[in-house]
Amino acid sequence: MSTLSFRMPARRLAAVAAAGALAAGPAALAGAGPAHATGAEGSASAAVLRTGLDVALVNRTAEMPLAVSLNEVRAPQSAPQAARKPARRTALTARLDGVDDGRTFSVLRADVAEAKAAVDGTGAEASTRLTRARLHLPGLPLLSLIEVDAVTSTATCAAGKAPVATSRLPGSVTVLGKKVSVGAGGPTDVRVPGVGEVRLTWSRRETTSRTAAATALRLTVSVNPLKLNVAEVTGTLTLAEARCAAPPAAERATGPGPAPGTDVRPQSAPAGTDLASTGGGPLTPYLAGGAAALLAAGGGAVALARRRP
Repeated sequence: MSTLSFRMPARRLAAVAAAGALAAGPAALAGAGPAHATGAEGSASAAVLRTGLDVALVNRTAEMPLAVSLNEVRAPQSAPQAARKPARRTALTARLDGVDDGRTFSVLRADVAEAKAAVDGTGAEASTRLTRARLHLPGLPLLSLIEVDAVTSTATCAAGKAPVATSRLPGSVTVLGKKVSVGAGGPTDVRVPGVGEVRLTWSRRETTSRTAAATALRLTVSVNPLKLNVAEVTGTLTLAEARCAAPPAAERATGPGPAPGTDVRPQSAPAGTDLASTGGGPLTPYLAGGAAALLAAGGGAVALARRRP
């Protein structure tokens, strides 16, 4: 077995070691600088209408779900184009077997039905807008469940700020042919003999430290039209919904700071010394002391190398 060894002249070795130590010393002393942590993305969603209804038929013991939505958008899950541009469909139809011989019926018609959702590094926002809308149930083709002139909902979640949820409604709406004043004190019940009853919840808004949700109008219905083979329609409908969640605010990932009220100064700088006026900084005393120690070590290495043959 053979062993290969490479030797460098002692003087050169000492010089290289000293130079390397001097070059690495300041970097080692000043290496831990502040870092920034990046958080996950926020989210936003909006929908003009959501339905969760059960439709019971007269001639058979069957319940059929009617779960549909109009202009539902999400960000960033939606396609980028859909998240940036508002969805503007203004009509929604549905078809249920056994209802009106399986023909489609209109659930919602409006002059304007718009939903938007967007997310970027600074926050998330969602909004919906509905103008001159008429909502229908299966079995009631001529009588609108509700007619409303204009509703809007907006949810805004900016990173590092309190989320905001808002909804706007007109002064009154028409429910099952009856004009009803919009109230802010709680749910409103509307009963129409021979047709059914509707409970309306106005302008629901919820916020947490990072999320916001706004719903302009929520209807809980129990209607027995007895037309078009429909015995009863029960469930909920939601108009103009917007939700958002803010991305976490960026935080500095630094080490533990001084205790509250503690005045920390460089150890080698007397109180009142203005380091900035001499071109130094808070780390200057440490860098100077470290460099002197490393220089002495390098000089000792060179002297030792000179004594060696």
